[in-house]
Amino acid sequence: MAASKLPVLPLPHPSVLLPGSRLTLPVTNEQPSPLPPTLTTLISRTAARLPAFCVSFVPPGRNSRQSYLLTLHGLARVRLLAPYVPDPENAFIPRDVQYAPNSKDVPSRKAVDTFKQSALRLLDRLARDSGQQIRRDGFHKISGMLEDITDARAAWIADILVSTVNASFADKLSILGTNDAEARLTLATEIFTKLVSISEVSTKIATQVEESVYKQQKEHFLRQQLAAIHKELQSLSSSSSGALVDGQSPSSELDDDEQHEADDMADLKRRIEAMEPGSEERKMGVREWRRLKRIPQGSVENGVIRSYLEWLTAIPWPNSTLEPPRTLQDRSFLTAARAQLDSDHFGLEKIKKRLIEYLAVVRLKEMNAERERLALAATAASQEAERQKALVIAKDSVADGDKAKAPPAPKSRPVRKSVKGPILLFVGPPGTGKTSLGQSVAKALDRPFQRISLGGVRDEGEIRGHRRTYVASGPGLIVQAMRKAGRCDPVLLLDEIDKIGGSNFHGDPSAALLEVLDPEQNHTFNDHYINVPIDLSQVLFICTANSLETISGPLLDRCEIVQLSGYTYDEKMHIARRFLLPKQLSANGMDSDHVQITEPALMTIATQYTREAGVRSLERAIGAVVRYKAVEWAEHVDAEQESQKNGDEDKSAVERRGQYNGVVEENQLEAILGIARWDGEEREREERRGVVYGLVVMGQGEGGILPVETIAVPGAGRLKLTGSLGEVIKESGEIALSWVKTHAYDLLITTSRAHDPLRVPELIDIHLHLPAGAQKKDGPSAGIAMVCAFVSLLTGARVPTNIAMTGEITLRGRVTPVGGIKEKVLGAHRAQITKVILPWANRKDVEHDVAIEIRSVMEFVFVRTVNEALVAAFGKNTLGWRNGPLLLESRL
Repeated sequence: MAASKLPVLPLPHPSVLLPGSRLTLPVTNEQPSPLPPTLTTLISRTAARLPAFCVSFVPPGRNSRQSYLLTLHGLARVRLLAPYVPDPENAFIPRDVQYAPNSKDVPSRKAVDTFKQSALRLLDRLARDSGQQIRRDGFHKISGMLEDITDARAAWIADILVSTVNASFADKLSILGTNDAEARLTLATEIFTKLVSISEVSTKIATQVEESVYKQQKEHFLRQQLAAIHKELQSLSSSSSGALVDGQSPSSELDDDEQHEADDMADLKRRIEAMEPGSEERKMGVREWRRLKRIPQGSVENGVIRSYLEWLTAIPWPNSTLEPPRTLQDRSFLTAARAQLDSDHFGLEKIKKRLIEYLAVVRLKEMNAERERLALAATAASQEAERQKALVIAKDSVADGDKAKAPPAPKSRPVRKSVKGPILLFVGPPGTGKTSLGQSVAKALDRPFQRISLGGVRDEGEIRGHRRTYVASGPGLIVQAMRKAGRCDPVLLLDEIDKIGGSNFHGDPSAALLEVLDPEQNHTFNDHYINVPIDLSQVLFICTANSLETISGPLLDRCEIVQLSGYTYDEKMHIARRFLLPKQLSANGMDSDHVQITEPALMTIATQYTREAGVRSLERAIGAVVRYKAVEWAEHVDAEQESQKNGDEDKSAVERRGQYNGVVEENQLEAILGIARWDGEEREREERRGVVYGLVVMGQGEGGILPVETIAVPGAGRLKLTGSLGEVIKESGEIALSWVKTHAYDLLITTSRAHDPLRVPELIDIHLHLPAGAQKKDGPSAGIAMVCAFVSLLTGARVPTNIAMTGEITLRGRVTPVGGIKEKVLGAHRAQITKVILPWANRKDVEHDVAIEIRSVMEFVFVRTVNEALVAAFGKNTLGWRNGPLLLESRL
């Protein structure tokens, strides 16, 4: 059906009139009075021709300011065939339109069922969320109608529901523009599903917010009640007890009252205000303080922010007014440092020399930095004087009528330059004084000392800290040590750096140390918890390790290695007298008058009861002796007191008092410490065919001797190696046997150069074994010891037990240098070896590293070839040589 004219009534946004729905609009009475009847007649006449909608009109009352209520009832959809141009003067469409009746196609059963399910779910949600009973009843009534509706009428009720529920303007327009029944049901299903999801999420969020607010209010109320109850109980208990101190009731610093809370908050605010203006740490502190004031006191977030502010304000942030320690300015600084090191440590002359160099460099850098600061201060003072002079001139100019401005004050402030020193890495066996050396450095510099144990650290967060998003988060070990030190320039000892964990799912803690120990990066160290750059450039880092093998290459590259070897017996005796014995006497309540250990007894303890590079086992043995004498002294004192109490000075009491003797002799050690641990091995060391003693470095950097045992057994001319040997040491055994086979004719082992000593005159196997089979052994330094063992086995000559040797060999018979000379020599000295055979290239190691008292009691033979090593081991004329020992060397 078509019409020549169709009236246009604009609807206010976002109103949309759908078929089957009603819409009531207010129409103001701002136009001439004929408008309402004309509009009514027009709409009525048009509705008769074109049933698209019907209208009911309610006129206003006597008051002309009221609005007309216009109710529209949608009947059908109308489609424009041409674009419409609005005309305010003529609100009609002078074009033809097409009347689009509702589609008579019945939608599919599946579309209808899906639509009903989504509509029922939405109506149920709206009924539950509605706060008015009338609206709930209305939703339930619509649900009942929906269940009884036919498939043909489903599209009609979809229009009604879309206009009823809180659908968006775009959704209503989409429904209005969809004439197909099944398509309209599908679109309505999507709209209802979306509205249900939005309603569920909104309800859930509102419930959570309400519960959270209620919980916070309840917690705050209960805490206030609890504080009031505690206060009343304290007042009642104090009044009932009647105990007064100086006329006042006793109080405790643990009382949780409001005054203590206020004092803590005031102290926190004062520390934030004391931070340097404009710094990152102060900006962070102010921002978190403002957050803290907005959050209720009893909430969890309040405690998190407060804990963070306590850590932030407790860190010693660098300040431009920080003055260097007066110790560095003292002219006798290096002399005092030498005295400090000598008083704390005996021996270690090379280490002390390196530390003195280290301290001298730190002092010189600090003095240079101080001169630069004074120069900057003088420049700033000169600029200020010039500014004041210009200011006076400016004032005079203003007085004369001229317009002049004073120069601005300089904004630059003196900044203390950091003293970047090398990162010292003390490497040596346990008990050699690595940690105490760090303490001595801190004493010499007059700086606080903090020790950080890295042994077993597997989490990167232990170094960098954990972020505040984690539960029970906190700063890392570096920040904790800085807080304990209380200054921004302490001495931090990173202990056991070789035992730190590697890369895992918790991160790589060794990689986190790279930023800490790098002087070019640690001035902006980032702790994940603090989240503010921390300047570590003024911190002096000292690291300790037992071995370099497990330290990563990049981390090792940032450190300067200082090797610490074991102590000699002479050094151990002095250390025991000066440090260990007084320490144990004080720890066990004794003094030097009660216990005296003789020199032979102390030497026996050091040689037969302990065998180590350090002095920890020696200290434990001395402590056992002191405790044994402490028991005797306690019994003696008890006997004296008992006799004095009874008043009898009988003979037995006098004898009991006279039995105590504070002097510990050598023959008493077995009763105190038990059987000597190392005495049996010394007695069993005897000259035997095929047995030679080599020098080794053990797992913790301790040197010692190791017998190389060989025997000949019937076999097929092969070499058998046992003793938990690595590939390198097995290859050394093969090289040694090949050299012996090559020179068997020259050593009178065979009668022809073509004969194999393992096959002629008898077919035998050689079994080489290194004792202590449970310990892994590897390295090339046992080469000459294996050669001497094979020669001793095949010739019958024996090497004396006071001789030990080390050195790598080649197939040409050359002896090449090896490492760990000092540790090996000290181990040989502890084992009472008097003659050591070493490679010629290691003679400088002996001269520079081995103490003079060791060199004076031991004989060192430096050899270039295997022939020289055999002569030094067996003696000059012990082995028979054909035409004398000759060395054949090819030249390229």
